[in-house]
Amino acid sequence: MSYTFDKTLKGVPFEDAVLRVTDELKKEGFGILTEIDVRETLKKKIDVDFRKYRILGACNPGYAHKALLAENKIGAFLPCSVIVQELDNGDVEVSTVDPAASMSSVRNEKLEEIASEVREKLQKVIDSL
Repeated sequence: MSYTFDKTLKGVPFEDAVLRVTDELKKEGFGILTEIDVRETLKKKIDVDFRKYRILGACNPGYAHKALLAENKIGAFLPCSVIVQELDNGDVEVSTVDPAASMSSVRNEKLEEIASEVREKLQKVIDSL
């Protein structure tokens, strides 16, 4: 089982891709809680050049609440990570975690159902790009 859903966007500028991803996540009830600019962080912390690479911490509050009620330590898996990265050829790849795969190590039927629903929403986001 793959642990991500991926899509390559050809001819889309990086910042436009980030905006598109954010908009599609909003349509599915997700907000962005965190945004990590990996390129900027690596330059600042260890003075290396790296490609454009952004990690978005996406959260759907309703599902997060249900998951926390079903499993009190599930916060270790939250928020859902979405990666936007520029490839060597200039294309932009978007990847999101598959919550069913990432949470499969937790044996909880209620959580499996929630992860499945979130999985469908994140797959829809990727498919819509």
